[in-house]
Amino acid sequence: MSKGPFPKWGQVGQVTSEDPRTEVVLQERTYIRDLARRYVDICRRPEQAQRRQLWRRHNSLRQTRPPIYIRAFAWHEMPDSQPRCQDPLWRQMEDFFRRHLFWDRLGDDSVFEPWVTVRAQHVCSGWGVPLERQRTNDLHGSFKVDYPIRDPADMGKLLPPRHEIDETRTAENLARVQECLGDLIDVDVDRGPAYWTWSADLSTDLGYLRGIEHFMVDMIDRPQWLHDLLGFMSEGVQRAQRQAEEEGDLGLTSHYNQAMAYAEELDDPVANQHGVSRSQLWCFTAAQEFTGVSPQMHEEFLLQHQLPIMQQFGLVAYGCCEDLTDKITMLRQIPNLRRIAVSPFADVERCAQQIGRDYVFSYRPSPTDMVGYGLDHERVRQLLRQDLMACRDNFVDITLKDVETVEGDPQRVRQWVAMCRQVIDEVFI
Repeated sequence: MSKGPFPKWGQVGQVTSEDPRTEVVLQERTYIRDLARRYVDICRRPEQAQRRQLWRRHNSLRQTRPPIYIRAFAWHEMPDSQPRCQDPLWRQMEDFFRRHLFWDRLGDDSVFEPWVTVRAQHVCSGWGVPLERQRTNDLHGSFKVDYPIRDPADMGKLLPPRHEIDETRTAENLARVQECLGDLIDVDVDRGPAYWTWSADLSTDLGYLRGIEHFMVDMIDRPQWLHDLLGFMSEGVQRAQRQAEEEGDLGLTSHYNQAMAYAEELDDPVANQHGVSRSQLWCFTAAQEFTGVSPQMHEEFLLQHQLPIMQQFGLVAYGCCEDLTDKITMLRQIPNLRRIAVSPFADVERCAQQIGRDYVFSYRPSPTDMVGYGLDHERVRQLLRQDLMACRDNFVDITLKDVETVEGDPQRVRQWVAMCRQVIDEVFI
């Protein structure tokens, strides 16, 4: 049950002065506006410009101190995460503002942008087949997908992607946010395609559609069929992205690189600057489902189908949680590659040697070791010092991500950031 000052009732709709819900609607509106003001105050601080410059130089392979990016901090465990609003749209806004107000206290180098984003509602997303998930009882637990492609003939059930926006639903959401917040903060409209980031790297959806255990067998038993499937998916993603570009729906907030999307070679993120091309944007691509696949088969069955997608963009960030230690040579085929993820499962020293100063070294220490079970200052410093010494000659940044728990401790990540800065001073200065 939601906690907060607002009583529970159905979805907010039209109200009149006689409607008993009027007071609740006004309370929610006042509350959201107060959160927006506090968020805007953070965005206006001088350090935001300093952080932009830090990331801009760092992502352009210029020597800087290593930036720190807190991507996750077990927000669902924090008392501040409990929603007060009942209306679904205001809950989204509430969560955005409250999460960032808490995030600001962590002290990392994240840039807080002076806008809120309303995501366009898409008519077409997915592949035309259901991807039903069987979940554990825990909302934050695991799930199992009922793979829709159980037999090679099931590929015929897939529908080709297209870029099409539901303008009516999008305009309704935009009008509500503009009416409530438009005088306080810019309201950005993200009209980018549904087939972007995770829905465009091929690997993620292949795992959902076919299943990792099945497509790994397909590489041996039916390689041409697997190429046909991935070719169909790659062409579909390219088509949807091209349609979005041709219709002027790509904007400068469509950047994504799993960090701060700044670089000297590209335009900065800006709200409501549409009509840009993919060549002006960051592209993020990963291959987590291929972590157990050899470099040769990764290249043959995935990378060659990802390349036509990535080549359209200005700069590329590759990798998430997969171990890319033995695949960095393979990744050098990507002409616009700029960032490589070095996950907790990777060999930091070997990655540092291979990446050199050709790419940004996105170092991602184990969230479990860092903050997941207590905060052993001596041990954490030792682990950080060891890894950062190995990559001290690289263009390295530090990302704390996939933090599932901090055991309910709201101070732990903030303390970790302070400790991380101390180790950076020891190693790099």
